[in-house]
Amino acid sequence: MLIKRRTKIINTNGLHARPATRFAEVANKFNSEIFVKTENKEEVNGKSIIDLLTLGAKRGTELLITADGEDKEIALDALEGLVNDGFDEDSMETRKGIAVSPGVVIKDAFVLESEGFRIPRHLIKEEEIPKEISRLEEATKVAWEEIEKLEDRVSTNLGSEIGSIFATHKLMLQDKLLLREFTKKVEQHRFSAEYAVTLVLRVYIKKFESVDDPYLAARVGDIYDIEKRLLRNLLGEKREELKNLTKEVVVVAHDLSPSQIASLDTTKVRGFVTDLGSRNSHAAIVARALGIPAVVGLKTATVDIFGGDRVIIDGNRGDVIVRPDEETIKEYQLIEKDFHVFEEKLTSELKDLPAVTLDGREIMILGNIEFPRDISPNLNQGAAGIGLYRTEFLFLGSNESPTEEEHFKAYSQSVQELGDKPLIIRTVDLGGDKFFPANSNTELNPFLGCRSIRYCLEHPDIFKSQLRAILRASAFGNAKIMFPLISSLQELRKAKDIVNEVKEELNQKGIDFDEKIEIGIMIEVPSAAMVADDLAKEVDFFSIGTNDLIQYTMAVDRGNEKVAHLYSPAHPAILKLLKMIINAAEENNIKIGICGEMGGEVEYTILLLGLGLREFSVAPAMIIPEVKKIIRSVTYERAKEAAETVCSYDDPAKTIEYLRNIVREIIPELVY
Repeated sequence: MLIKRRTKIINTNGLHARPATRFAEVANKFNSEIFVKTENKEEVNGKSIIDLLTLGAKRGTELLITADGEDKEIALDALEGLVNDGFDEDSMETRKGIAVSPGVVIKDAFVLESEGFRIPRHLIKEEEIPKEISRLEEATKVAWEEIEKLEDRVSTNLGSEIGSIFATHKLMLQDKLLLREFTKKVEQHRFSAEYAVTLVLRVYIKKFESVDDPYLAARVGDIYDIEKRLLRNLLGEKREELKNLTKEVVVVAHDLSPSQIASLDTTKVRGFVTDLGSRNSHAAIVARALGIPAVVGLKTATVDIFGGDRVIIDGNRGDVIVRPDEETIKEYQLIEKDFHVFEEKLTSELKDLPAVTLDGREIMILGNIEFPRDISPNLNQGAAGIGLYRTEFLFLGSNESPTEEEHFKAYSQSVQELGDKPLIIRTVDLGGDKFFPANSNTELNPFLGCRSIRYCLEHPDIFKSQLRAILRASAFGNAKIMFPLISSLQELRKAKDIVNEVKEELNQKGIDFDEKIEIGIMIEVPSAAMVADDLAKEVDFFSIGTNDLIQYTMAVDRGNEKVAHLYSPAHPAILKLLKMIINAAEENNIKIGICGEMGGEVEYTILLLGLGLREFSVAPAMIIPEVKKIIRSVTYERAKEAAETVCSYDDPAKTIEYLRNIVREIIPELVY
């Protein structure tokens, strides 16, 4: 005789894939026939994940569960208990990372595999199960053959001891229990082969990472490698890329390159979270420039978060909340709203007002951009121009160097949009962690190698093509040229000689350009700071690139989370270098500004103002009103007193706390 039970869904996300899977797992343990119905949907088979998902049951939906068979009572007890316990779903988890870009966002997760593709939670039809298992077996076979060839090649070149490392990978792929786990996920839950592989292996990764044994912990890398091989063979060219997104998401990835982040569609990608990264990595810098909330350095985000999970990113505090409950969602929706209201209020109050101290010292606040499309948001926030146009992303999006016309189109569009406002165009800064696909030469230490101006001087054709475009664009507006990573007077003179050659070529062809175009340099290596007085006599302006200046002075790789804590703009050595650079500019009567991240971190605004800085070029655009608010709230004399005070400290932490206390008095809404 048929029996029935009624119960309500209480978990936040309703009967989505994970709870439906859990329900079907429990139902399949019993011999009885089990069916489930909701008020507005027809009855479905309670042992089928796909059927359960068609109910679309959300939190608060009443389920009518029926069972008929020898163990029907026990079955309904188990299923009713499962629903009442929230499907045994993992409870809300909060992960602490490094806050790198402010803001709050609440969206579903899009988990991006480390090689640049996403594994969707994909369910197949029952009749597709044999084909899916066949795909899985074929991918495993091909992966095994690939590893065997690799083992042979490495053994021949480096010795059998090194080659034997890959024997572990082969044995894992021959593990019958592991392969059975893959096929069970396909057979019992109708998961795609790709999702089955990821689901099983990520559980093992999590287990291995929690083990105290260093040897076992080291096997995590082996599992990641096997996962990548299997997924490459399964997905082939069917990778789901970021550019194909159809709805708003937050991206969860092991790491993201600057070019990946710069190419994000920010109408769809509303924030991101990564396992790796630091406050001052290039990825973090680009995230701030794009104005999307981001938290990095979570270590296991790609293991802990599944595609489709609801995620809250708090880019102010560095918190990432996975599968938040309803109360937490409401709390953060309010925070998100308050944050936007605060930003809009500050912008409306200050957009059209000058950045001038209470005692009349005028300051220019400009914006940092990656693309011409970034100009409008900066102007809307009250920017007086663009103090840093990073041009390398013209290169990173293609396998070929951009043509002169492609350069010219981007620069001329930008100067015309700005009118008489300045546009400082930095010549291409390739190298470091920004690799141009057409230049496949690898270096052991790219940050100390052929990068930035060195790359340009090594490739004069590429350099001249860009310079011609900048000079041509200067006929349409207030364009300026800025060379990055100048480390000596000789380097600067070589770069200027090439500019003069290009000017002569344009004159001979009768092409218009600004004959008096200003040329400046970024001061971002200690050698340039030490000879700033000599360099100042050769240029029209300095712009301090604090990102690299701190990295090279402190001998800290800013992308390495293990030493990221040593990277500090408040270190006494950095403050002395800043004062030295600013003094050299003042004594030689040239303009001095800052375009590094330090300029956009509001706790340093008063310090930089007090050291004598007259121009701030910052990102993201939303930070402009905050910097302006601080400048308009103090006198220059007060800023000088603050600078003198912190320059007497020997502890960067003490400096930061002192400066933050001043900012809290001016803008109490800011969170640290």
